[in-house]
Amino acid sequence: MKTFLKTLIFIIILSICIFAAFLIFSTVSDYKPPPETIIFQGPDTAKIPLGKTFNLLIWNIGYAGLSKNMDFFYAGGKNVKPAKDILKSNLSSIKDFIKNQGKIDFFLFQEVDVNAKRTYSINQYNEIKELFPNYHSSFGKNYDVSFVPVPISDPMGKVVSGNQTLSKYIPESVVRHSFPGNYSWPKGLFMLDRCFLVNRYPIENNKELLIINTHNSAYDDGNLRKRQVQYLEQFLTSEYKKGNYIIVGGDWNQCPSGFNPEFKDNLMDNANRMDIDKAFMPDWKWLYQNKIPTNRRVNEPYSKGRTLTTVIDFFLASPNIDQAEIKGIDLKFKNSDHNPVKLSIVLN
Repeated sequence: MKTFLKTLIFIIILSICIFAAFLIFSTVSDYKPPPETIIFQGPDTAKIPLGKTFNLLIWNIGYAGLSKNMDFFYAGGKNVKPAKDILKSNLSSIKDFIKNQGKIDFFLFQEVDVNAKRTYSINQYNEIKELFPNYHSSFGKNYDVSFVPVPISDPMGKVVSGNQTLSKYIPESVVRHSFPGNYSWPKGLFMLDRCFLVNRYPIENNKELLIINTHNSAYDDGNLRKRQVQYLEQFLTSEYKKGNYIIVGGDWNQCPSGFNPEFKDNLMDNANRMDIDKAFMPDWKWLYQNKIPTNRRVNEPYSKGRTLTTVIDFFLASPNIDQAEIKGIDLKFKNSDHNPVKLSIVLN
């Protein structure tokens, strides 16, 4: 009996030491990006003309792992990742859709994996980049964890992922801006470090066009998202005062200000959604389509008419930008838990 107790105590102490060592390693190796990171600094580039129509597309591809038959453990489901053949099939379908969008000037993607266990170490960034070899491609990392230990039964493991912007035009610069705040220690060690990616383009009137790719927080109590929006407001206000033209697009993980969708079936109610405050950038233009949901809950496999849906993928434009057309594309969440959105704009 004494031998058994000694062995049990030894195992408990060893487990505690291993766990403590893991936390120490995770803390020391934690990805701590600075407030700003220069991703690209280009030479003098051709100036963008005024009065021309530009086409944009936003899409959170869900790392090709959150297709219609998938649920996700962090949202109340059971699964961590799909089988490799399913993931590769999803990625192939996503790429097929993207490469048929030849009239798009700016692609803004979120949840693009570079090296992750959940996507079998496939470099999705490179695979998407190769679809348009003549476009400029940039990447803003917002998830870099050596080992995510949950769920215990099947840990998510290593994740390197982020935002990708493809552009028909060469920017004069690309800068990654860190959103403020994160979860408390130790949870924050294994969560995303959210950011927005700013591509700058010179305009013929000596101002700049800013194309901003954002992916705001999810799964928090709302405080992180509020802080991020406040930080973004300061940045946007400062840039607009310079006379610049600005458009923000991506996955905001909250509904646009004044959101009033035409689709009503299985719309996420107030208990399951968060709206951006109407006081945020009141003179700017919220550009979203309200006929097709852009996001579904991933607590269960997608079932039309049962799974909750909403719109959290949209654009915000400065007053000197006009909307020509916006269109939601109903892919029925076949290969991602998000649907893409197209937008046409004109610089005044």
